Amino acid sequence: MRAKLTPLSALLAGIVGGALMAGCQTYDFEPVDPLAIAQTTKETVITARGSKPDVMLLVDTSGSMTLPVDPELTVNGVKVCYGRNEQGQEYLCGESRPACDTSVCPTRWSDLQAAMGPFLTESGSLVRFGLTTYPAPITVDSPSVAQACAAAGEGATGSGSVRLAIPTTLDSDLELLDHAKGLNAILQAIPNGGSNRPRGGTPTSGSLAFTGSLLTTDPAERPQIIILLTDGLPNCNVINEYSGSQAEQCNCVVATSQCTDPDSPYYRRGCLDKNASVAAVQALKARQISTIVIGFGAETSAGAGPQVLNEMAGAGGFARTCRADIDCGAGDTCNVATQLCGRGFYQAGNQVELASALKAISERLMPGEPCYIPLDPSQMPSDPSLIVVYINGERTLGGPDSWSVVDTGVRFTGSACARLEASRPEAPVSVEVRAIREL
Repeated sequence: MRAKLTPLSALLAGIVGGALMAGCQTYDFEPVDPLAIAQTTKETVITARGSKPDVMLLVDTSGSMTLPVDPELTVNGVKVCYGRNEQGQEYLCGESRPACDTSVCPTRWSDLQAAMGPFLTESGSLVRFGLTTYPAPITVDSPSVAQACAAAGEGATGSGSVRLAIPTTLDSDLELLDHAKGLNAILQAIPNGGSNRPRGGTPTSGSLAFTGSLLTTDPAERPQIIILLTDGLPNCNVINEYSGSQAEQCNCVVATSQCTDPDSPYYRRGCLDKNASVAAVQALKARQISTIVIGFGAETSAGAGPQVLNEMAGAGGFARTCRADIDCGAGDTCNVATQLCGRGFYQAGNQVELASALKAISERLMPGEPCYIPLDPSQMPSDPSLIVVYINGERTLGGPDSWSVVDTGVRFTGSACARLEASRPEAPVSVEVRAIREL
């Protein structure tokens, strides 16, 4: 596969032809701005669909997931995410306080639930999904710090962390889609409030290590991937290399007084657990298990959040890729040499942004889908009519029985798709996509 920029010979021919004017007539020309355009050619050799990847969703169910997406959301002059207690004192809903009414005040958890349905429907038939949540399920009203900080798989309730195992015996599109729908139902059933709501801390390093133990298929046979979706900074590591006595290295993520007291259960647990979390991702990658990192919420977009998640994304081998700045989105840049965005992890602040991040991941999870050729934003044509497709060197017109331009690339249908699906390593099919884009 390669992408290249070539001169537009047709355009040049038009310019030359326009210069051939006869006689001594006088012409008045309207001045126009010069038009900058580029042609992109993407060539792909299809050798049929590869093995469907095993993907374990590792979803953060810490207490902060029940906080409002927009705490200051105001409707008709009323701050809908605030309430008043019996003493008349104002409070922000969520976490340890009364639950938010998600019909008027969406929370991180309710927005995650809304975004996951379309993602699982779109990817479900082509991926073997599983679901693990962390921290370990909390089943008591007043958990100890150790219970609130237990990583997935730890403690008496640790076995409940695996909400749905990866279906290693399934492979057909229909079976896997049904399985993904079942996973979505489990996710939707976790309430935003009540005893089974998201609670506890963010024991990321231990949870990553446990999740890695669930992926046992040979990576040479099919890709092994973890999608980490978190709204907070990693903490809760009782064997953290730093303690509250080392204020700068600790980088306390709870109340500072809880980290500095040697007798506090947060003396180490309250410190940022960056190094161990990055090391956990590196250990997974050494086993050829990739980690995709999604940050959801304010904590992951400011302060220490971007640095921590960026290091994890870089170590996970699935950082955001690019060909030009436009591929990385607003406020980010592309390193053309490495073809990596400056922010390697996916960041989302609300349901729309999370859905967009999940869609981008969905497209990357299906690189072996023979009937879809993904294009980066910098490769997409300015207009769907400015694209030409060749199959084995033969120009193929678009249509319901051949191909069409979709938001993120070219989708093949009908007999053209069947032809690509029938390809094999010994009989590959070459697809060439040429697109023109106004710069």
